[in-house]
Amino acid sequence: MTPDNRATARHVGLALFALTTGGFAIGTTEFVTMGLLPQIADGVHISIPAAGHVVSAYALGVVVGAPVIAALGARTGRKRLLLGLMAVFVAGNVLSAVASSYEFLMAARFLSGVPHGAFFGIGAVVGASMVPPGRRARAIAMSMLGLPVANIVGVPLTTLLGQRFGWQLPFLAVGVLGLLTLVAVWLWVPPQPVGSEVNVRSELSALRRPQVWMALLVGMVGFGGMFATYSFITPTMTELAGFSESAVTIVLAVYGIGMTVGTVVGGRLADRSLMGSMYGGLIAVAVVLGTFGWLAQTRPGALVAVFAMGCSASILVPALQTRLMDVAHEGQSLAASLNHSTLNIANALGAWLGSVVLAAGYGYEWPSRLGAALAAAGLILALISGLMERRGTTQVPA
Repeated sequence: MTPDNRATARHVGLALFALTTGGFAIGTTEFVTMGLLPQIADGVHISIPAAGHVVSAYALGVVVGAPVIAALGARTGRKRLLLGLMAVFVAGNVLSAVASSYEFLMAARFLSGVPHGAFFGIGAVVGASMVPPGRRARAIAMSMLGLPVANIVGVPLTTLLGQRFGWQLPFLAVGVLGLLTLVAVWLWVPPQPVGSEVNVRSELSALRRPQVWMALLVGMVGFGGMFATYSFITPTMTELAGFSESAVTIVLAVYGIGMTVGTVVGGRLADRSLMGSMYGGLIAVAVVLGTFGWLAQTRPGALVAVFAMGCSASILVPALQTRLMDVAHEGQSLAASLNHSTLNIANALGAWLGSVVLAAGYGYEWPSRLGAALAAAGLILALISGLMERRGTTQVPA
């Protein structure tokens, strides 16, 4: 490797590290709220069920913000857009920390969620643009690696901080992380000017392509199965596997490790065979969820199942993100950002379907079985998408 190539590799690594840091901050603020619901409820004088709406407010910000920002920011240089997104993220978390009422906190959490999907989507486009075509999925995986790592380190640490020193402190800590990300992006991410042909209309053109919608459906249905299980992970681990509530933190860390491994492996697999990694990932999710209820009857089996669930689901993420960017053509930023909106819809869909199963009187081993069926449905959609591509029906007539 020549000195110039080494310098280039170093610059790419620093740029991806800046994006990873942002993902770490975003992942931490997204999930720490769930562990601090009792403290938040006491702090703003509401019930714990009402505090759960704070989580929903963040998710709604993700769903709304991702497509709107990606489309309206089409003419803005991607580096400038990333800086603006992180500034909004910092503001949202600082406002969350100083919120003294339920309504103020809801608005602040919504604002915190607005940059989420667009940051990951545009970060994926930026990461892919800095490497050769054969390494795009790995670069995309690295740009998103902060999210699973947050589940291993960021969420447990900030949850502990919030429980001991007040629920406001984690949001302030995340705000500091956001400021560090802002500086890192400014220093290390190269300028990303947009071409004269890129505008709101070109971004919205992605929505006219059936393959974009097929890829989004694959993510929504396939990941809905995983969320049907993960949404009830605490009672599943305590009721089926016999873990104490305090030990569930270890279980969640195992899940985060599985996510991290799956993200790294998924990037490599997607670079070798994009559609093959999608098919294989969905098959793996279906198998893991299909056996989850059986494995979770014992503590060792439950740890294996939780790790495998995190790993198999995360293998899909780089492949789906890369697939969306490929089939979107001129609308890459919008399509890549929409991926995170649909994953949040999958979260809500999976949690709702899992609650329906439990409300019908079935045990905690059944949401994962429903999840396996959803993953199989996602595989069918992926196979249909592949067949459409081979037949050349990838877009509607102009």
